[in-house]
Amino acid sequence: MDLNDLSMFIEAVRAGSLSAAARRLGAPLATVSRRVRALEAQLDIRLVERGRLGLKTTPAGQRLFEQASPGLAQAQDSARAVRDASGIAGWLRVSLPPTFEPWWRLVSEFRAVHPLVKFDIFTSERRVDLVADGIDVALRIGDVARADYVGRRLASYRHQLVATPAFLARHRVARVNDVLEVPCAGFRSGPDAVLAWRLGDRVVQPTPVLLANDYAHLRAAALAGEVLTELPPFLVDARLVRVLPRSPFPEVTVMAVVPERRHTSALVRAYIDFCVTRAPALLGQ
Repeated sequence: MDLNDLSMFIEAVRAGSLSAAARRLGAPLATVSRRVRALEAQLDIRLVERGRLGLKTTPAGQRLFEQASPGLAQAQDSARAVRDASGIAGWLRVSLPPTFEPWWRLVSEFRAVHPLVKFDIFTSERRVDLVADGIDVALRIGDVARADYVGRRLASYRHQLVATPAFLARHRVARVNDVLEVPCAGFRSGPDAVLAWRLGDRVVQPTPVLLANDYAHLRAAALAGEVLTELPPFLVDARLVRVLPRSPFPEVTVMAVVPERRHTSALVRAYIDFCVTRAPALLGQ
């Protein structure tokens, strides 16, 4: 069976007509029609019926389409992988913190450079077990924390204290101590965690009106003019105003973490190198 003939048959069925398939393939209509007829001649069976409303598969044609499409797609992927001397192809399972929106764009940019890569994204606030959960690369805020993991620094950033202009018109926040007198919202890092903000050389413990383990929720509450809150810089909306910029939060580090292995795949190495290049700009460093 000629794979070129089979490929054109499958494209014709997907497109619904020979002319539509020709446009998609950038081939003459006569060529597509001839290839489909040649495939029918090879198999000695009618595969499609050509009618006024387009192309309709015969029962035999439908069976061939359903059974051959996945195999042909896999063969085409394999051929592209062989042609790609970099070897950057296959599935990459990545763990991300919730609401880490810049990384959504980074994933798209990486796939634009390496279109044979497919991502399986696992989003969780907990520190996953890379081996048990089958994670290739985890994005971590802070230290690696385990001796059997290897981390590479990607970037760093500082959270920002923010509120709307309307909130600040109602509540004066000119000094660090002022945050103790206004409605605040903060990130809950654990069930028994106490909200504490290090602002410059001071540590304050506001009494929060809202705790959440989702920065999107904190951002929404701030945008509603309800609270003063902390956000990563890449989540700060243009409608929010930075408060007390001369008393900054501590710097936090973003790490790419992998299990300690003797050999790391070319795909994982390429992804981490790409992250090192793009992360500072994406995270507002």
